[in-house]
Amino acid sequence: VHTLLCTLTFFFNDTVTTEIYTLPLHDALPICLVIMVTAVAAGAIMSQNLGSTRNTAAPTATPAEDETETPPEAEPRQVKTYDAEPEMTIDPAGHYTAIIRTEKGPIRIELFADKAPRAVNNFVFLAREGFYDGLTFHFVRPGLVAQAGDPTCTADPGVTCIGNYGPGYTLSPETDDEEHLAGTVAMAEDSTGNISGSQFFIALRDMPELQGHNIVFGRVVEGMDVVESLTPREWNDASAAPGDKILWVTIEGP
Repeated sequence: VHTLLCTLTFFFNDTVTTEIYTLPLHDALPICLVIMVTAVAAGAIMSQNLGSTRNTAAPTATPAEDETETPPEAEPRQVKTYDAEPEMTIDPAGHYTAIIRTEKGPIRIELFADKAPRAVNNFVFLAREGFYDGLTFHFVRPGLVAQAGDPTCTADPGVTCIGNYGPGYTLSPETDDEEHLAGTVAMAEDSTGNISGSQFFIALRDMPELQGHNIVFGRVVEGMDVVESLTPREWNDASAAPGDKILWVTIEGP
């Protein structure tokens, strides 16, 4: 045998390539060896380049930091104030009911529009204005009263609860013959006898000592258990946690 077939097979670009060389025997071995080494090296280099091209993923868009959406900060609650007591808009002969929604449940109150029209008109006005929404029962003494309606007393611990604040006005004097019994709802008064424009309290016991003061304008007809479960809190305790929150007040009536 004077010749030798030198066959090379290698993989390149997803294709099997075979090369056959017929050479004189005395030249076959060294030349075939050179061809093999050269072909293998070339195939390896080109396969590496191809692999680099295949494995390079298209760049993905990364949102810039300033493009990331940031939810708007909640605006701090504004204390609502008014210039004067609201004008009479209710029908004193109508039937009105207030539902105070609290974190612990609803409190349903029958309003005495015929007996305390000014106080009921004022309460209905403020409730429909959303004045009481988010306020707390800032003064709760078990066995005595549960009081709310100060616009500075909210569930926000960063706002100082003053305890004797109102809507910017006091109510005109009004009296009725209703007794201060457990479950009745009356307007708060300050030490000088001025009737608060917004603060009210629910009696947790009979309170005959208040007769002639603190106009009674309603009574709890459902949810007295909720009233009795409210968290105790002294109005002038600056270190006390916020009281139980009023979610909203709904008025049913004409």
